[in-house]
Amino acid sequence: MISFNSLYFVGAGGIGMAALERYFLSKGYRVAGYDRTPSDLTQALEAEGVELAFDEDPALIPDYCRDPEHTLVVYTPAVPAEHAGLSWFRQNGFEVVKRAKVLGIVTEHSKSLCFAGTHGKTTTSSMAAHIMQVSGTGSNAFLGGVLRNYGSNFLLSNDSPYSVIEADEFDRSFHQLKPYIAVITSTDPDHLDIYGTEEAYLESFAHFTELIVPGGALIVHTGLKLTPRPAPGVRTYTYGRNDGDFHATNVRKGGGEIVFDMVTPWETLTDISLGVPVDINIENAIAAMAACRLIDTDGNAMRQAMKTFMGAKRRFEFWLKEDGDNGKVMIDDYAHHPDELRASITSVRDLYPGRKLSVIFQPHLYTRTRDFADDFADALSLADEVILLPIYPARELPIPGVTSEIILEKVKCGEKRIYSKENLISSIQMLNFEVLLTVGAGDISNLLPQVCCELKKQRH
Repeated sequence: MISFNSLYFVGAGGIGMAALERYFLSKGYRVAGYDRTPSDLTQALEAEGVELAFDEDPALIPDYCRDPEHTLVVYTPAVPAEHAGLSWFRQNGFEVVKRAKVLGIVTEHSKSLCFAGTHGKTTTSSMAAHIMQVSGTGSNAFLGGVLRNYGSNFLLSNDSPYSVIEADEFDRSFHQLKPYIAVITSTDPDHLDIYGTEEAYLESFAHFTELIVPGGALIVHTGLKLTPRPAPGVRTYTYGRNDGDFHATNVRKGGGEIVFDMVTPWETLTDISLGVPVDINIENAIAAMAACRLIDTDGNAMRQAMKTFMGAKRRFEFWLKEDGDNGKVMIDDYAHHPDELRASITSVRDLYPGRKLSVIFQPHLYTRTRDFADDFADALSLADEVILLPIYPARELPIPGVTSEIILEKVKCGEKRIYSKENLISSIQMLNFEVLLTVGAGDISNLLPQVCCELKKQRH
């Protein structure tokens, strides 16, 4: 597939990079890399055979990755350009490519099901990968979340012709792909630090549709502000909750379950039961099953897969679910866009009507907070109690005047406050949660075990 013997990943601890590292390890390549800090994921990668360093010093690069003829260097856009190791590779004549370029190589050598969208792409791609695993078709799946069914964000098949790709629009990464089937779940503006305007963001998705290979297919959510431009010979379908070529009917909710029938252009698949029974997963399941239906996946296999799908970690993941009407509940979700946040809060309300809902939210990126402060506040106002953490900067430097305060001051619910990460655990000891939702794409995940422990201590 590539002419190198080894690969070096700069930013190796990222969830998307980890999937590629595991893929190339399985193909017999030597794999090494750098990440800023150790984590559970980097520990797992090291146990699997990835040699990792947590210091930028080029002297720590292994000997087998020091020859430009034999080593390909892969980096993520989140790594600063002045990174010492990355600079050393560039100065010494190595081929240095973005992660998206390598994913593109994978799609060129397989029939790729690529899932794109502002939100929903991790869950839909994970569902599709699970369907293909259950059906026996299999795939090489590169996912943006760790699937709880498998304990990994990467699924391997040595004989399947298919790959499943989470197609990321950040930095226009998905323009490197060659989809066989492309699914677009949503196009709500995001990453405006990269795109500048909503028009440029939508144009990026339109260009993505041009990359679908002849004989392939495009599946688009109904009602999007998007004018697709697929090549001649590419079939186009729509999907939605209540409308589209693929849609749900006869939705039944109760007893902690959601069951529905899915209408397709060819038949109706009855009694689809969701393993993760939240409302937004009706649409997610339809998107995943539509893509799998186009590669002739058996309906019974899809039904079985949806019932056994446990979800990706940090995608509406239950941490605590005590018995009884007054039992404590803690749910964690990766939502970091206002529409995702609104959907997450609404889903919890749907599951637990009449109960006090508290939300702990860590905003992600200064630019996103600046651009969508009003929308974040509107979504959070659906809760009974809101606790904000300081903004998680990720790849960004602070922007003067942009803090979590600009969200908090616009939140309309009666109980609202900001706590530092350092004081969060001691501060929530004074509160009494009923249903708690933790949300955000930053390092809030590191606090979840302690938060859950405190919740269990609180009296009913």
